Amino acid sequence: MRAEYLLIGGGMAAGNCAAELRKRDPDGSVMVVGREPEPPYERPPLSKEYLRGDAERKDAYVNDPGWYEENAVELRTKTNVMSFDAEGRTAKLQGGDEVEFEKALLATGANVNILRVEGAELEGIHYLRAFGNSDAIRADAEKAGRVVLIGGSYIGCEVAASLTARGTECAVVMMEDVALSRTFGEDAGRWFQGRMEEHGVEFHGGETLAAFEGDAGVSAVVTESGKTVEGDFAVVGAGVKPDVMLAERAGLEVENGIVCDCTLQTSVEGIYAAGDVCSYESVVHGHVVPYFFSDLADWASLEYVGPAYEWDEEVWRGDRDAGEFSVFYLEDGKVAGALAVGRSEDLGYARELLAKGTDVSGSKDVLADADADLGPLST
Repeated sequence: MRAEYLLIGGGMAAGNCAAELRKRDPDGSVMVVGREPEPPYERPPLSKEYLRGDAERKDAYVNDPGWYEENAVELRTKTNVMSFDAEGRTAKLQGGDEVEFEKALLATGANVNILRVEGAELEGIHYLRAFGNSDAIRADAEKAGRVVLIGGSYIGCEVAASLTARGTECAVVMMEDVALSRTFGEDAGRWFQGRMEEHGVEFHGGETLAAFEGDAGVSAVVTESGKTVEGDFAVVGAGVKPDVMLAERAGLEVENGIVCDCTLQTSVEGIYAAGDVCSYESVVHGHVVPYFFSDLADWASLEYVGPAYEWDEEVWRGDRDAGEFSVFYLEDGKVAGALAVGRSEDLGYARELLAKGTDVSGSKDVLADADADLGPLST
């Protein structure tokens, strides 16, 4: 069989790419291959509105399930790509089919980091990456009184907020002293952690997981300091790693993901990568500034552009007590990232300042003034 465009992956990147290709090339043959039973879908709702029961599966689909047939896009779900020949332009699918293609997109996403500690084989330890994981967490929450979250970053905090909103008592065990501080710094992290504590979420900071305890199922976690935190089940948010197996076997350049240029093309012409698996040039080399959002139930919503991997100064803008503020993260006088809570309008200016590499070291008073016009800084 043959497809002009072969898209490998079951997430946002493959689904959106299929839609864009059909707009640009109404007659080109397109095949989407994903290992999950669902059509391509967005993953953020898995720890948020879908986990809370406020949204259905269909709400997360990138395209309506009927869209693929209506637009002559061949959709292969529950199908793994067993091998990928970038130079020969062929891919072998689970079941034995071989696909010849002209161009391809590798959107294989990422795999969760599995913790290798004592008791890791016990029942009731969950990782979150797919619909089925979210369903299992919600099912356990419905019959449990308390859950322990491992990790103080996005997954741990979002799941804790969602389950607390559903009535499950939550405790977070994390290596960092303050939740979300690795991304947003300790001051902003304390603000988010404070909001969660106000709603009953319990935090144990500065703790490294040593073991899970229990008979058949997990009943507690033990930290390296000797602390025991009880829970009827556990959810682990220990980060992810790019799924580069196909790319490596195909001989593509790989370094913390599939290496791409600013057009997302890999080391082989006509082969592209996108999403979590893609390692591309930064904004200062001409790429779009990444955007991220998160919400902690209905207690707080945040938006972020960057990311600022390092910074040497923070400039706060707005009223944190009222829950309406922005934080500009500066490195050597330039904006490296920006966080907004209730001030989305600030992010547009932050994106421009970041993209242009504007030196704002002499304008920090303007950045800090919630009523000041940021337009002149970004022009």
